[in-house]
Amino acid sequence: MATLVGASLWGPLKELWDTVEGAVWRRQPESVHLLDLQLKKHKPNFLSLYKNPPKSAEQREKVRKASTEGIAIQGQQGSRLLPEQLLTEAFILSDLFDIGELAALELLLAGENQQPHFPGLSRGLVAVLLYWDGKLCVANSLRSLIQSRHGKTFTLELSGELVALTTRFTDELMSQGLTRRLLTLVSEINVTREFERLQKERGLGNEKHRKEVSDLIKECRQALADCLFAWTCQSPLGKDDTLALVAHLETVTVEADGSLDSVNLALVMALLYCLDVSFLEQGTEDREDLLQALPLLTEKQYVSAVHSRLVDGRPWKLPGLQAVCRLAWALALHALSQLPQGSALAEFTEADEALADQALLGGVFLFMTEGMLGCEGFTHDEFYTRRLHSLITDFLALMPMKVKQLRNRADEDARLVHMSLQMGSEPPSSLRKDLDHLMILIGEFYSKDPFGLELALEFWCHTESLQHTSLQGSYLGMAMQRPPHKQVVLSKFVRQMGDLLPPTLYIPYLRMLKGLANGPQCAHYCFSLLKTNGAPHGDNMQVTGSPVSWEHFFHSLMLYHENLRRDLPNADATHYRLPPIRGITQRELDGLTSFLQLLCTIITWSENARLALCEHPQWTPAVVMLGLLQCSVQPVLKGELLLCLAAFGKSPEIAASLWQSLEYTQILQTVRAPGQKQAAGIEVELNEIESSCEEYPLTRAFCQLISTLVESALPVNLGAGLRAPGFQPYLTFLRDAVFLPFPTRAYRRAAEKWEVADAVLEVFHKLLRDYEPQPSDFVQETVELQGEQVLAHKPPGHSLMFHLLNDSPTLTLCLSLLEEGVRQLDTYSLFPGKKQLESAVLHCLCLLDLALQKEVVFMDLLRESQASLIVSPLEQLLQGVSAQSRRADHIVNIARYLYHSSSNPEAAFQSAKILQRIARYPNIQNRLVGDFTHDQTVSDKLMAGFVECLDNEGAEEGLEKGDDSEPAKKEARIRHETQIHILNLLITSLELKTPNLALYLLGYEVKKPINSTNLQDAGVLGCPRSCLHAILSLLQRGSERRSGPVLTSQAPHLAELCYQVIYQLCVCSDTSGPTMRYLRTSQDFLFTHLQHLPFILPGDEISALSQMSWLMKTAAIELRVTSLNRQRSHTQRLLNLLLDDQPRTQHAGNHYDTHTHLRRKLLSVLDAINFSQDVPELLQLDFFERTQIEQVIANCEHVNEHGHTVCNVKLLHRVLVAEVNALQGMAAIGQRPLLMEEVNSILQQVVERNRVRRSLSAKRHALQSWRGLVETLLTACPADLIPADDRQIIIRDLLLDLHDKVLSEDSAGELMPIVAGAVFTLTAHLSQSVLSEQQQGAGLEGGSSSGFASIANSALHLILRKLLDFILCTGGGFQRLRAHLYGALLYYLQIAQKPEEPDTLQQAGKSMWERLTAPEDGFSKLQRENLAIIESYGTALMEVVCRDACDGHEIGRMLALAVLDRILSIDRQSQWLLYVCNSGYLRVLVESLRQDDTALQTLLSPQPPLLKPLYIYESKMALLTRVAKTGQGAVELLRCGLVSQLVECQVFDMVPDSDSHRVFGQRDPSGFIPSPLDRYRQILLPALRLFQVILTSTTTHHQQGATQVLQWLIVHADTIQGLLRCQELSMGALQELSLLTGIISKTALPGALEGQDVNSAALPEFQGHISRFQRQCLSLLGRLAGSERERLLKQAEIAAPGDPAERREEMEVAMQQVCANIMEYCQTLLLQSSAQAQFSICLFSPSVNEPASRDGHTDLALPSALYSRVPSLGLVLFLLKNSAADFFRFHQSHRQALGKLQSLEQLPPEELKECLSPNPSLCPVCSYVIETCLFVMWRHLEYYLLYCTPTDPKDSLMPGASAYRSRLTDDSFGRALGLSRVSQQDLEQLQSDMGAGFGEALQRKLLEVEGLYSQVRSRYTFIQALVRRIRGLLLTYFRNT
Repeated sequence: MATLVGASLWGPLKELWDTVEGAVWRRQPESVHLLDLQLKKHKPNFLSLYKNPPKSAEQREKVRKASTEGIAIQGQQGSRLLPEQLLTEAFILSDLFDIGELAALELLLAGENQQPHFPGLSRGLVAVLLYWDGKLCVANSLRSLIQSRHGKTFTLELSGELVALTTRFTDELMSQGLTRRLLTLVSEINVTREFERLQKERGLGNEKHRKEVSDLIKECRQALADCLFAWTCQSPLGKDDTLALVAHLETVTVEADGSLDSVNLALVMALLYCLDVSFLEQGTEDREDLLQALPLLTEKQYVSAVHSRLVDGRPWKLPGLQAVCRLAWALALHALSQLPQGSALAEFTEADEALADQALLGGVFLFMTEGMLGCEGFTHDEFYTRRLHSLITDFLALMPMKVKQLRNRADEDARLVHMSLQMGSEPPSSLRKDLDHLMILIGEFYSKDPFGLELALEFWCHTESLQHTSLQGSYLGMAMQRPPHKQVVLSKFVRQMGDLLPPTLYIPYLRMLKGLANGPQCAHYCFSLLKTNGAPHGDNMQVTGSPVSWEHFFHSLMLYHENLRRDLPNADATHYRLPPIRGITQRELDGLTSFLQLLCTIITWSENARLALCEHPQWTPAVVMLGLLQCSVQPVLKGELLLCLAAFGKSPEIAASLWQSLEYTQILQTVRAPGQKQAAGIEVELNEIESSCEEYPLTRAFCQLISTLVESALPVNLGAGLRAPGFQPYLTFLRDAVFLPFPTRAYRRAAEKWEVADAVLEVFHKLLRDYEPQPSDFVQETVELQGEQVLAHKPPGHSLMFHLLNDSPTLTLCLSLLEEGVRQLDTYSLFPGKKQLESAVLHCLCLLDLALQKEVVFMDLLRESQASLIVSPLEQLLQGVSAQSRRADHIVNIARYLYHSSSNPEAAFQSAKILQRIARYPNIQNRLVGDFTHDQTVSDKLMAGFVECLDNEGAEEGLEKGDDSEPAKKEARIRHETQIHILNLLITSLELKTPNLALYLLGYEVKKPINSTNLQDAGVLGCPRSCLHAILSLLQRGSERRSGPVLTSQAPHLAELCYQVIYQLCVCSDTSGPTMRYLRTSQDFLFTHLQHLPFILPGDEISALSQMSWLMKTAAIELRVTSLNRQRSHTQRLLNLLLDDQPRTQHAGNHYDTHTHLRRKLLSVLDAINFSQDVPELLQLDFFERTQIEQVIANCEHVNEHGHTVCNVKLLHRVLVAEVNALQGMAAIGQRPLLMEEVNSILQQVVERNRVRRSLSAKRHALQSWRGLVETLLTACPADLIPADDRQIIIRDLLLDLHDKVLSEDSAGELMPIVAGAVFTLTAHLSQSVLSEQQQGAGLEGGSSSGFASIANSALHLILRKLLDFILCTGGGFQRLRAHLYGALLYYLQIAQKPEEPDTLQQAGKSMWERLTAPEDGFSKLQRENLAIIESYGTALMEVVCRDACDGHEIGRMLALAVLDRILSIDRQSQWLLYVCNSGYLRVLVESLRQDDTALQTLLSPQPPLLKPLYIYESKMALLTRVAKTGQGAVELLRCGLVSQLVECQVFDMVPDSDSHRVFGQRDPSGFIPSPLDRYRQILLPALRLFQVILTSTTTHHQQGATQVLQWLIVHADTIQGLLRCQELSMGALQELSLLTGIISKTALPGALEGQDVNSAALPEFQGHISRFQRQCLSLLGRLAGSERERLLKQAEIAAPGDPAERREEMEVAMQQVCANIMEYCQTLLLQSSAQAQFSICLFSPSVNEPASRDGHTDLALPSALYSRVPSLGLVLFLLKNSAADFFRFHQSHRQALGKLQSLEQLPPEELKECLSPNPSLCPVCSYVIETCLFVMWRHLEYYLLYCTPTDPKDSLMPGASAYRSRLTDDSFGRALGLSRVSQQDLEQLQSDMGAGFGEALQRKLLEVEGLYSQVRSRYTFIQALVRRIRGLLLTYFRNT
């Protein structure tokens, strides 16, 4: 037999109770089946109720061996060795409860398991609790099953199936002798006896444990007795069972106070229901069935047996109880005699009268009052009340003769009493007071109505009140219908008893009326009765008026007042100490008191009565009562008078006049008469009379009066004219004379001490609650009083605030009261005044809470007013030292109330509220942690208190504040709000610096580093149960079921906060590690909860969204963390859960069909976010002005703690009501109801607006969290966890769904930005995924039938269409939002962009024809289709993109420009280009360049500025460059004046200083902001590139373009020449030169200015610039091709960061490019000057000496003039040789790289990088340089060797460089230069050097270049021809010479 961990005596029974409760009370679905199973399983437990498993020697032996051999435990593998100590305890437990040894062991193990839930208790003590809890579960289950039966008294409205099941089961139990078992158990179980046994075995722990055990035992007895009661309510007991019950009741005794205990009361009521036949009168449809089942009618033996038992003369232990049972039986017999079936029972039914007499002799009514009504449990059950009501009313209705006898006897007795008084003798002792007792019973019974049944209405007949239309009597709708007979009889009884009332019955009759007036309708009937009673029938009013009437009563009061007023001495007399002259006798006092109490009841309930009495011209009750208060009467009577005044004060109309009367009569002396020596009024009574009597009825009543008046009306001008107006004197009296001295006064009745405290604190609470600090409160005002100025009083709330914000006696007393309260509660014992103490404590907590709530505004206003008050924040005062304990423990005391939440939920609620307010202050948190952890026992209690509040199962969400009619509902709401406050406290604290309160409460280390915490399950390694455990258990409840966590639907707001706490723990770096580890390993929290997403709550969408938001945010963190930690299985599991659209295999059996297609979890969460939002309609106002109301609403708005902007409805209500109240005149008064109605509609509208805002905010939050989760999933998780094809399909689904939702007509605009962001990210990932797939070669080989990559083309097209729809639907606004969409569009278009293929030689091998005839590839197809879709949107889309490109936010403009650029690049038909040109947008863009100039100039200042203008400029230039790439676009740009705009830009002339030392200091440390020089290049280079493109594109209009660009060059000539002369040739400078030389080579040509309208005067200057450009280009060639080449390359390798080889290569490319441009320029100049060589100009001198320092050791000090001299032909030859060498070097490395690329799969990653490095653009450049060099050499050699005539040999060229230079710039380009200057020697030297330099080896190399490279180019055999010609020239010259 395996041992149950759950313990057979507890775990399964707890499960049974959960099932029964779920089925019967919570009505859970599927519960009937579960209940059936449980009942079958536990039937033995019910049959042998409370029988324990027996001991046995075998078990004892087995348990004994468990320490050596071990024992098997259910759910654990193998056997477990148990410690000896545990076994010893098990044997003790076995003997203690007389249970089997194994059961005892199980119980102990369960106790050990449950120990964390019971901090401070050992496992043995917990086991004791579990034992009794198990018993209670069985009893509760049985009671619920019986209550669910179908029967005669009530119904729970359960399903027929369930009722049939429980009825069948309980019938079976009853047939097996359940009644006797229940009665036996009730007798056997005895708290005292059990406690003695436990005490002996040390089975009792601390006070709390004792209280819990005692409560459990009492509840067990009660539940067992209730089982019997519930049974008899529904079904009758059999004969034997009834007799057994009677037999039990015969032995019952009463408690010390003379009342039954609640268990015996239940059994008495059970018997009364057994003998009840009144239900037959109701005539329900199942009456016949009930008649058949009633043994009273069907079994004669039953009646006989019960009758003989009750008539039997044997006295019971309680004769009163016997009398009650006899009366009930008599009434039952009487009722039976009225039924047709009753004739058979005539022999018994005739005895009813005799039985009734016996009952009366037994004092039946007195026992009912004292023994039954006196029992505390009587008011707990509605059906007790109903049964007793029927008993009383049946007696009055069915036995009218008995009632008459009682009255006659009472009259007789009254006469006897009167006579004996006359004679002066004692009244006779044999007087019976049955009628008195009956009246008192009725009064007592109906004065308590906890269920609001107003049963007393049956005593009032409505006939005389039909004219009162305001009444809502029970029969009002049927005026003509006669009231039931019973009601008539009862009504008659009330009236007749009042007729000719004997004095002895006067007080009982008034008490009866007081009870019968309890309730709104009853009070009205009673008021009418007293009114009609007093109606005079003749002139002599005194004679005819009834003594029980208003007339009589108020007349008497006036007489008393008249008489006593005469005795009123002057103010100084000490009459208070003298006996009254004409006093009121004790009997008069009792009568007055009774009538005042009746009056009080009536006017409390009925407002009509209040107003009617108060406004009565003769009676003037308020005046008379206030008059009597000034007279010398007993404090008790004064107290009653004040309570009556308090009841009158409930009406605001009366309250206002009462204040004035109170002030006028000086009940509390507020004005001292001049010369008056001594105080008077209530203060004297308190200090002298009440204090000496040690009773304080007057003070308490005065406090109640003030409390009521303060609530109804608080006049500001109270006492004006006689003193400084205001409430201050009353407050001072209450504070200084009542509150502060209350602890030190003496009290005869201990409870009264707390009653006084409670009464006065209630007033303080109301005053502070209604106080709102105003600026005027802080200004010291004065009022004029009898000619002098006195200081005005502040509002009472202000005064209280001031006292609470100082270390005042008031605050000190409040705090010591809290300390005293928690000390008393810790004793867990009953003491007098406990209820009042709890109430006083609650008021104290409320005061502190209100002070904390209002102190911020109060102190702000105080600071602004600069008044001379000093106050301290309350949260600091609370850190002060307590006078009693000498420790700073005020806050700890407040927190200790949480520990008593089970008994005192309201105090716990206020405590949590205060702690939440205090927790907002960061400086207090550290102190709090210290205070809370200072004392370990206190610390454990505090932790346990917080946990207990969170764990509480009685909490219930969704109950409105106004729904507090039922105490249980109110308590459930308060418990729930306590949980909310605690969670908010945790959330607030977690945001503050560590250590904080939340970390301590959640179980983290606060004394060591937080991240060293090792979270464990409660109880593991001694870890106590913390708030984190409580939160997790709240959330985990029900998470294993398919319906998901219970909390999310039952308490949505609570669940939302729980998820938020967990998110905050996960997101904070300190707590994240321990928390996520614990959630992942111990709880599997995230997976479990994500399974149940989405949460759908039809009633509370906002909470459901918030719950999902926090959960998704936490999940995103988990994915990121597990990915970083490489916990792949965790990541994979979560990904599968979120992304799977195929069901997992293990579910296939039970939930789904394996072929079904699931909706991805991520998508179903998105489905749950409703994008539409209903917006409230506009206000329809008749009286208020809409604009003003909107302004007021705006003024009342604030940002709440969740960050939502909402309107403060309470404040708005105050403002609007004040506005309505301010209206004057009759018209306003008449329209007030309409105005208030409009105010209400405004408030409803605002509440709706707040809801809409909260709803939108929740949707935004949820959508952001969803987006965060999706982005984390795609970005942070290892890519290989989601295969590429799946990834694309997932992104497709997400994109399409998102678009569908956002494009629906009613989707809310506020959600669009988040969706746009998500679309951007998703599209980026889609693009990335497709590109990576293509790079792996999967993309296009398959012939692209389905399209492109894994995702089909159709899907891509759909995405594009939706994206474009989204862009268009955003309309004019939302430009920032469109920025995301443009980004997405760019990423999308990138998919169809063909990757740049490396310029390989194989590719070059393809002929042009092959390329033209190749089939269309996937990229082109997709691109073509994309373009078709884009063009289908026509000009609408063009308009939006162009508008965004020209105006608006910078990022939006840049992205719009990029989109335009991208579309223009694929738009073969030039539709977009036409639109941009024709619509004027292009001109706008071009003209904006001029405006950008200023912003760009600021960018070049040394301080790093904002770089926005630069980025915008770059984007514009990129777009313009794209436009210029087509001839049509370039022409359009020129037409728009692009170049002239750039000519005017001055920024190009502002070249920053390139001195590296100066720049160094200004460099941005992050490296993000480029240096000024780099910024300048970012401005210049795009312009140069644009010019280059324009020059290339404008083939037909070339001249026009070239001229304009040349103008730009000339305008900025100084800058350009500076750049061409640049000393420091960095990479950037080379880029500039590359572009500049390219432009110059196309523009600065001799014929450039011909035919242009250039001013003839400026022409020479222009030509000078052109020739300067030519000279500088040639000298630059000298530097780059010759002298400086090696030095520059070395410098680049050293200086640049990164790979030196790479940097060198970049430099080489740039240099080659510059050389190529200059050589092209030379070639163009040569060709332009003349087609034949003899007329050509010469650019190079005829010498072949190559430049110095090939090894790079140049003399750097050479003057720059040397660079600008004419270069020699040797330079060209040198360049030719170098280029050829470079070509072969590059070509070789390129071949190797290609080889490696072919075998890519086998390469390690570091080599991959190498093989991608050679720059393919080098070969063509080298090839081009070779071709141009050869051409230039050939032209020069042809001229020099064929046409040049040498001059005198002595006049050599070389020394006279200047002469040559002057010739170069000569105008006559057409003829040959310097024929007379070249000597023959020079020419010979040229020929020999050239022959040597241009040798065989070089020629072979050149031809090889052509073979390798130029073969597929269009210039094939060009090199070959030139080489041949040059060789020919040299040979010819050689021969000739």
